[in-house]
Amino acid sequence: MRRIASTFSRLKSQNEGALIAYVTAGDPGPAYTPKIVEALIKGGADIIELGIPFSDPIADGPTIQAASTRALKAGTTPKKVFEIVEEIREESDVPLVLLSYYNPIFKMGLKVFFEYAYTSGVDGMIIPDLPIEEAYQYKKTAEAYDIDTIFLAAPSTSDERLRRLLEYTSGFLYLVSIFGVTGARERLQDLTIRLIKKTLKVTSGRIPLAVGFGISKPEHVKKIIRNGADAAIVGSGFVKIIERKHNRMEEMLKDLHEYAGQLKKATLKKI
Repeated sequence: MRRIASTFSRLKSQNEGALIAYVTAGDPGPAYTPKIVEALIKGGADIIELGIPFSDPIADGPTIQAASTRALKAGTTPKKVFEIVEEIREESDVPLVLLSYYNPIFKMGLKVFFEYAYTSGVDGMIIPDLPIEEAYQYKKTAEAYDIDTIFLAAPSTSDERLRRLLEYTSGFLYLVSIFGVTGARERLQDLTIRLIKKTLKVTSGRIPLAVGFGISKPEHVKKIIRNGADAAIVGSGFVKIIERKHNRMEEMLKDLHEYAGQLKKATLKKI
């Protein structure tokens, strides 16, 4: 069983949802990321999602766009991200998922990219701008290297297309909970809960459902998990801490650890 599937299976047996924590690799510098990930894991993150910084991240809001800019200025390249993954993997077997737009993968070449991914210890990939209609060769290559391909479903995704997505997706399905780009929101929209229930009618018993975009508070996480989702994905909340405390490393790591702990506690279904 692959690491992502094993993690969801274990958490289900413990009556817990998963906390998936996103940060941009190389923000504010490549040397920071392994320490940041360690703090998130110790805080309770079950799966780590690392963004490969890109100059035109169309799905991301201002917070993560700024993180990508900082990481690129610090010299973070896809190859550097794989080195970061290797360093993390030396200390932890927590599933590691990379989020990348397709351009860096295309530029490197599918086979070369997945050679690096497999060797470094990547478990899954999220490609926001890769439609399933153009994903056949990508998916075939990913499967050859035993790496999960995680597709996204949006509020506008029809039931028919959702069923098609499930034919291509492995690891989990990433449900975009709102219209728009990434970024922390004050409150969870009613749309999100309706969307979770609608999507579960298709995904339940087939693949774990992870919900992201706009989730930043423990009460958001609790509501998502209690309404049937298997995981909550939190990104901008972590990235904001890194932005605010990037020149005060110990404070930053402490805040990330505590924030992850608060969010993880909210995934416990028995509470």
